[in-house]
Amino acid sequence: MAHIIVVGNEKGGAGKSTVSMHVATALARMGHRVGTLDLDLRQKTLGRYIANRMAFMKSAGLELPTPDYAELPNLDPASVPTGANLQDLRLSMAVEELHKVCDFVLIDCPGSHTRHSRMAHAMSDTLITPLNDSFVDFDLLAQVDAEGEEIVQPSVYSEMVWSARQTRAQAGVDPIDWVVVRNRLGTTAMINKEKMQRALEKLAGRIGFRTAPGFSERVVFRELFPRGLTLLDLRDVGVTSLSMSNLAARQELRDMIKALNLPGVTADF
Repeated sequence: MAHIIVVGNEKGGAGKSTVSMHVATALARMGHRVGTLDLDLRQKTLGRYIANRMAFMKSAGLELPTPDYAELPNLDPASVPTGANLQDLRLSMAVEELHKVCDFVLIDCPGSHTRHSRMAHAMSDTLITPLNDSFVDFDLLAQVDAEGEEIVQPSVYSEMVWSARQTRAQAGVDPIDWVVVRNRLGTTAMINKEKMQRALEKLAGRIGFRTAPGFSERVVFRELFPRGLTLLDLRDVGVTSLSMSNLAARQELRDMIKALNLPGVTADF
């Protein structure tokens, strides 16, 4: 059975699709068969990323390791069994098809609360939650006091993950390995950064996640999207001398992959 990775956060702009594409491509480069689904049915950023990649490879005459991409199947409502939900069935069928041929299935969730997102979270073996290094984003996980030092109570997204964990427990399957990935970290030691670290450490033990390093804010991610490229593709497309920023970003990706501790995976790329 494929290991299901869900990249989820109910807030836009946290870097979910960037993390999704880089994790999926890194796994593909290591020889794993990776299938992907994009549940943001309106924007489809991950879907566009992979479509851009396919178009660029065709125009450049290149073959790059690339994750598979699947759409949710279109179903005739009349064909849905009595008591079944059409949207649930579309997602479960798509995942089942990828399960047959993939080592990993990565699902990129929308930045909103949807039925598909709730169902995907309950399917996840590994849940990656990208989080900008800001208390505005932290509020999605938990409410803090005015000083940003004490946890007041868990917030809506944490409650949704708790519900997904309950669903898995009732089904008798392994618990979710929840990893909060800190994105857009500042390069200098700032008071806000230190407060965020302390707040995450307190919350991690309370609601059951672990933290992993993410990506710093870099222009290169925005530049790569139109061609569907990742940091790992630069040398393959003729960039022979990587800048210090690009080298640092590649190391951030290695650190992230290593911290995820996925089955059968090393950060060897």
